[in-house]
Amino acid sequence: MKDMQIIVPHYIMLADRVSSGLAIAFEKTITKIAPFEELIELYPHAKVTTLREHSLIMPGLINAHVHIEFSGNKTQLTYGNFLNWLYSVIDNRADLVNDCGVSCMTKAIDTMLEMGITTFGAISSQAMDLEACAKAKQNVVFFNELIGSQATMADALFGDFVARLDASKQVQREGFEAAVAIHSPYSVHPILIKKAVAMAKNENLKLTAHFMESDAEREWLDNSSGDFQPFFEELLKQKTNVSDAKEFLEHFNDVPTLFTHAVKLNDDELETLSKHNHTVIHCPISNRLLGNGTLNIDALEEKKIPWIVATDGLSSNYGLDLFEEMKISLFMHDEAPLVPFAKALLDGVTIKAAKALGLNTGEIAEGKNADMLVIDLQNEPNEQLPLHLLLHRYPICQVYINGKLEKGENF
Repeated sequence: MKDMQIIVPHYIMLADRVSSGLAIAFEKTITKIAPFEELIELYPHAKVTTLREHSLIMPGLINAHVHIEFSGNKTQLTYGNFLNWLYSVIDNRADLVNDCGVSCMTKAIDTMLEMGITTFGAISSQAMDLEACAKAKQNVVFFNELIGSQATMADALFGDFVARLDASKQVQREGFEAAVAIHSPYSVHPILIKKAVAMAKNENLKLTAHFMESDAEREWLDNSSGDFQPFFEELLKQKTNVSDAKEFLEHFNDVPTLFTHAVKLNDDELETLSKHNHTVIHCPISNRLLGNGTLNIDALEEKKIPWIVATDGLSSNYGLDLFEEMKISLFMHDEAPLVPFAKALLDGVTIKAAKALGLNTGEIAEGKNADMLVIDLQNEPNEQLPLHLLLHRYPICQVYINGKLEKGENF
């Protein structure tokens, strides 16, 4: 245990409480949590880091859904309405992608690190972000996205998807894994979905999809009508949808999947998500900027559907800051009990996000990966700490990922 470290904070955020008087012994994973005197006796040669007064260790944050490839956007895209935004993405896509090279994407990834994000799920449509994600200090679930609703292009589209997936599988570094994303029910042909989901299931790859983000999607999937009708007729020469919502969800019955947005779910879809152990990813800022409404978290909890929190990408957000994302959600859901909801939001970027992604992280506990943040609280925490963490921009002094100090200096 030559690489053993002991870190001595004032407070530790455990899954069910905030504790004082304890220290953490760790290498890649957390070996033991106990009083310092006990740990130094067990590991006399460990490197010891003693933190300043009112320091808090909490789990590193997990941003399960982010589009790194669009990190160059600030003012190019149109907000306020989903279809207007989508047309602006199509019009500006080439410039946005071409103007954001590896250095641009790396900057976005490094910004997430500064914000305490130790793991992220990258939704990659073209694999232009593969190099930046492969070199990231964070843990990365690299979701290769499949898109294409035209049957005549199915073979070519699937071939491109498989090539990108295979390229991501070649990345051999700790904390990086390849995964599969289905863009949405309206944009991917059922033939492609079936093949990709089967591949994910056979290879035990994590799976995600956008689902029920807008009224336009709801109307198109239900009736082949609404705002999407001219969009599909003009751009793709399609007069009807390729599948409805029920048919789409049936593809995922045997594979627990992360469904992003889900603000327009009906009762049948809620039942399906619950029955098949799916998870919803809540992106409040993106939903507000694109005019899509607010996720009905009460309905999810009534059906015992897990939900987590993510930023989406800079194509529909002004930052990649999970503390900001949680704060916005806190105010959007103004009828939720304040402190319990703040705790639920924090769980949605730590322990519940780790569970949804099948990762050995997300909490400060023995056996878990040592993905940890050191927060300078400046005073003694109380029972409203979850709320205070969301409201106040406490300094993040150190960030550990898999036991390695990736941000900050030893005190």
